[in-house]
Amino acid sequence: MSMTITEKDKKYVASTYARFPVEIVSGKGSVATDSSGKEYIDLGSGIGVTAFGYSDDLWIKAVTDQLGKVQHTSNLYYTDPCASLAEFLCERTSMEKVFFSNSGAEANETAIKAARRYGAEKKGEDHFTVVTMEKSFHGRTLTTLAATGQEAFHRLFRPLTPGFVSVAPGDAENLLKVCREEKACAVMLEVIQGEGGVNVLDKDYVRTVSDICQKEDLILIIDEIQTGNGRTGQLYGYMNYGIKPDIFTTAKGIGGGLPLGATVLGEKVKDIFSPGDNGSTFGGNPVCCAGALNILSRMDEQFLSEVRRKGDLVKDMLSGKSGVLSVSGMGLMIGIETVRPAAEAARECIKEGVLLLTAKEKLRLLPALNIPDEQLIWAVEKIIKVLGQEA
Repeated sequence: MSMTITEKDKKYVASTYARFPVEIVSGKGSVATDSSGKEYIDLGSGIGVTAFGYSDDLWIKAVTDQLGKVQHTSNLYYTDPCASLAEFLCERTSMEKVFFSNSGAEANETAIKAARRYGAEKKGEDHFTVVTMEKSFHGRTLTTLAATGQEAFHRLFRPLTPGFVSVAPGDAENLLKVCREEKACAVMLEVIQGEGGVNVLDKDYVRTVSDICQKEDLILIIDEIQTGNGRTGQLYGYMNYGIKPDIFTTAKGIGGGLPLGATVLGEKVKDIFSPGDNGSTFGGNPVCCAGALNILSRMDEQFLSEVRRKGDLVKDMLSGKSGVLSVSGMGLMIGIETVRPAAEAARECIKEGVLLLTAKEKLRLLPALNIPDEQLIWAVEKIIKVLGQEA
């Protein structure tokens, strides 16, 4: 007797994921279909990856057209999708250069490398500490785990990479004190902490951190792995704050479903790397870059304003509802603090035909950015129903 997808997964795939009991076999737009034929409205988009939903026609064409030309060459040669995507990113953000990789963790590792090299060259080799925020999340490698300001992620994997200190966001005086005492080279933060609970950092605080970095000659790194690529209603989340980082990193939604990371470098660090200083075999893969160009080229101001409108719609629907304690986030990155346990509510939502995420004690919504209003409203109504049942 042949095994089900679930049985095969449990037998052969490493046990690192507590999966929901759903076997997704196909999808179109924001509708996913499981192995039994049941349909769901997906408000998770692969943890913010499928920016235009499942099987987007324009994205498929861009990717398959490139597959018919060349799928990979390595970074020993030039390709147009890689160069054109870097050009797009720099022109839309007024940054200078881009290093491409495969994931958010790799993009953050590159940012840390750039900051440490800058600190060593400008202040001395003892200036290598990167100051991050408590409740942050920056990746699963040993170094990005060290950067992550959550002890729960550290305990199984010590010793972690040294040179990271986390502070509570909101206290700029303490941040400055720690940066000086620890001989920092950089401050690294997410303007909205996704995995930490969809915590929106205060605008005045973020602006003050930016000012401190300029005055102290520290590299300001903004982690846009989850907040980037239209998610907050701006192309990148920091644009909601009126600041300009020295480096920002992104991944997830940029590739539309293919693995791609980017470390985008500003004026201070644009030439920090020389040939051989860093590398990534698959970084800048032409197929991934072709898909990313298609995704980003559609995110004009009209599209981004629609993301903001849909986010406001969801917040208005949830505000004051039974079982809802608070709603946080920007654009279509939304956290719902619930009366009933979030994990339990997420499982009940699956029964109602809605797929969503959790983040700490909150439900987390990261729908496709182009989700139709009628599907979004239907799904949020189901969430409201589930949350009101045990309130």
